[in-house]
Amino acid sequence: MNRITKLGLVSAAALLPTLGLAEEAAPVAGVDASTDTIFILNSLLFLVGGFLVFWMAAGFAMLEAGLVRGKNVTMQLTKNIALFSLAAIFYYLIGYNLMYPLGTWSVDGILSGVWGPGVLEAVGVGRDGADDYGYASTGSDFFFQLMFCATTASIVSGTLAERIKLWPFLIFTIILTAIIYPLQASWKWGGGFLDQAGFLDFAGSTVVHSVGGWAALTGALILGPRIGKYKNGKTIPIPGSNLTLATLGTFILWLGWFGFNGGSQLAMGTVGDVADVSRIFANTNTAAAGGAIAALLLTQFMYKKPDLTMVLNGALAGLVSITAEPLTPSLGAATLIGAVGGVIVVFAVPFLDKLKIDDVVGAIPVHLIAGIWGTIAVVFTNADASLGTQLYSIVVVGAFTVIVSAVVWMVLKTLMGLRVDEETEINGLDMAELGMEAYPEFSKT
Repeated sequence: MNRITKLGLVSAAALLPTLGLAEEAAPVAGVDASTDTIFILNSLLFLVGGFLVFWMAAGFAMLEAGLVRGKNVTMQLTKNIALFSLAAIFYYLIGYNLMYPLGTWSVDGILSGVWGPGVLEAVGVGRDGADDYGYASTGSDFFFQLMFCATTASIVSGTLAERIKLWPFLIFTIILTAIIYPLQASWKWGGGFLDQAGFLDFAGSTVVHSVGGWAALTGALILGPRIGKYKNGKTIPIPGSNLTLATLGTFILWLGWFGFNGGSQLAMGTVGDVADVSRIFANTNTAAAGGAIAALLLTQFMYKKPDLTMVLNGALAGLVSITAEPLTPSLGAATLIGAVGGVIVVFAVPFLDKLKIDDVVGAIPVHLIAGIWGTIAVVFTNADASLGTQLYSIVVVGAFTVIVSAVVWMVLKTLMGLRVDEETEINGLDMAELGMEAYPEFSKT
């Protein structure tokens, strides 16, 4: 999803003459009407893709609300709307220009030389004033890229649920969305050193999902497990409050992923581009199905009963797995890539429990481990991919995210404390931290 140049906006009315919908419209001297069409359609792809990815914020909120206990639901909902809002502000203030240096680097290929808030084009801008008239509008690009940034923060929220304080989490979110995510994203999508090395990550199995997963894993190790999760060498199941909400959240995320992967084609101005977008939609969908069915069958085989939470996370893992390369696989290959993601979830969840790493919603298997798998799987369907380069990039992004996240988490732990006290955790964060409950008639559940 490389964008080395930033973009510009024109009236949609300019599209009408090129489609034959305004018979009396006279051609403009010196202007290629097809450029208007490309500009408008590319911008439209970013806008439609962006609001589909925005809907994933609702998906994460519902998934987390369903998988935490009733006494912590309001906290998860608060975190999700706050983290999205903070991402929107701080990506604008710092992250957007940090992520897209426009070829201007303070440190070549590593650190942007473009600093300051993002700037949109003027109101009513024309062809001559558009930032990138041959491509798309700046506002559509900014909006689309922001949604990916916010998604990264959403991944962290679910893993650390039920025991982290609100404000330290939100401060971490600011640093993640303003600096950690956009800086490493610039190394690939901003034309940085990973891109120059030949790293391929179409829509972000590594750039988005593994970054959220690495940050979540680091936080979980520092924060520790929930009280009562591990006793006498055994893992104690802690059921969520509402599997209906969790299932709804999964379907919303599935829907949003069409914008996530489809929009990452970054162009819709030619027959080839539109055909590729439709191919991406189909591959994205079947990868999710493959992940869900693999988890369904495997849990039936291993536990004698299907596990809904594994099936839900299997679908999500399938989506993460195909995100690094949703264009080149056949439908069959995409299904198999997604199915491996579903298998990963079924084995990774109990493995993390053996290590006493408490991941409330299963985000680490879904976004980190399946993200690594998806990044490696690119080599099976894209002849331009190099296994060595893919592995190198996974390690670079992982090491950077873990080191910086660990420093931030430890500083917050020292200055503010990360974890609520034992009484608050037992009684629930909703009342202690927020003074309200999602289900007041069913308190203490």
